Amino acid sequence: MKPLTTMAMGAVILALGYGAADAQDGRAIRQDRRDVRQDRRDLHQDNRGIRQDRRELAGDRRELREDVRDRRDDRRDLRQDQRELARDERSR
Repeated sequence: MKPLTTMAMGAVILALGYGAADAQDGRAIRQDRRDVRQDRRDLHQDNRGIRQDRRELAGDRRELREDVRDRRDDRRDLRQDQRELARDERSR
């Protein structure tokens, strides 16, 4: 082969090699973008779940405070009833 033809063939082979590499890079980039979109969807869903869990915890804490308050009130009423009963028994 003539040197010019050899150089041209070398250039074509080199260009084809770069084209194949670019195509693989393009596929990898598209896959990475898909992965990023999926990760964002997953993160959004996780955040939604976290917000729901926090709302449930806040409700549970509220119910617990109400239960503690009711128990304290019941204890106070029981002591009052015991005092009244003792006072009634003494007055008989």
